[in-house]
Amino acid sequence: MEDPSSGSPPVFSPDTPASSLVNPRKPMPSDITAAQVREALQLEPSEIFGYARDTYRSALYVAPGGLPAPFQTGRPLGGAQFFMVTPRAPVKLHRVENDQLYHYYGGDPIEVLMLYESGTSELTVMGPNVIGGQLVQLFVPGGTFHTARVTGHRRWFLGGATSWPGIDPARDVEFGDLEMLVAQYPEAANDLRDFPTPQEPPPLAEPESEPEPLKCPEPGEAAAPESSPAPETPSEP
Repeated sequence: MEDPSSGSPPVFSPDTPASSLVNPRKPMPSDITAAQVREALQLEPSEIFGYARDTYRSALYVAPGGLPAPFQTGRPLGGAQFFMVTPRAPVKLHRVENDQLYHYYGGDPIEVLMLYESGTSELTVMGPNVIGGQLVQLFVPGGTFHTARVTGHRRWFLGGATSWPGIDPARDVEFGDLEMLVAQYPEAANDLRDFPTPQEPPPLAEPESEPEPLKCPEPGEAAAPESSPAPETPSEP
């Protein structure tokens, strides 16, 4: 059964094979920036991730009554999306009813803090260093509160998320209350408080480096007056 709510065609479909997206004359630059990646993949500020774009939504739709709770009202068979994490745009503390698989595609690693429904927590790292134990795939069980932040020198992470069944954001996504979760997961309290809070909304353009902060005079210390050019001494005739 087709999804009655499907709108624009997905990025990946039988009509757009992956081979048509490849341009061998444009190699990947080693110093590519987050802004260039966002532009190439048309990523937009996201309510959940830093930046994201839906890339696949199954045309097959499971009719109401065809899935167990909490999906008994019907869902797409599956879905996928790109997402990017930056220092100013981390993954918000949230949970999704659907099982998800996160994928590492490029950039820096991210630390992912997961709070399982069993009452336990786990801090893990996704990234390219598989020899060092970093993960290129991470399974996030449905109902798991989680958040993520980027680490490293490039200052951006590019990944993907696949879900089954497909996510209905209005019914399947819940944002976490920090203080409530700190009380429920005391062993993860320090990590929870240490993770950054996203800007509202994430910036479309982020500076490559933070500007030097202005130095304010200490109480009782007079601010240095602005220097002015010395007046010219008239030459003698």
